[in-house]
Amino acid sequence: MTSTTTESPALELKALKSLGELAEALPLLLQDSREQIGLGQYFRRLPYQIATLSEGDYGVSGVPDFAVELKGSLDELAQNVIGNNRERLEREMNRLLPYKFRRLLVVGATCDRDILSFPYRSDINPKSVLGSLYSWQAQFQLPFVLTPTRESAASLIETWAIYHCRTIVQAANHLLRAYWQATAK
Repeated sequence: MTSTTTESPALELKALKSLGELAEALPLLLQDSREQIGLGQYFRRLPYQIATLSEGDYGVSGVPDFAVELKGSLDELAQNVIGNNRERLEREMNRLLPYKFRRLLVVGATCDRDILSFPYRSDINPKSVLGSLYSWQAQFQLPFVLTPTRESAASLIETWAIYHCRTIVQAANHLLRAYWQATAK
């Protein structure tokens, strides 16, 4: 019996030739064009642009697994707890499940007590608002983060984007180092 070997085509990763440039590059934040109360004016460390995002209100250009859903106030959050708005938001949260980095960011509170004591415009029970947050966190594995101001919300999004992108670049560097080590032998 004879065996024949066929050469596999060489894997070329031309984009990696400029990997060194990533050390100096900043992530580009994306704000969904349908976001009514944007945080762009509060971003201080990263550039941003308006784009149509398939999921979430904020993303990072070139990073398909990063999404932040923003609720700009406790009243906005409360509106999403009841009726059709809840169903729509839960469908949205379900679509975020494949995202490696996903967050529900709520402006206007720093703790559970803030949610329970807020004077909502609607007659909603504040316990329903808080219970919904914990339910969504469990059901959709979607961590929620409370922050007092839009400025702090923008800072959190920038920080998350920087660290998430840093992790991606580190993974690419590890891949490259492993290749160098394997071919050096």
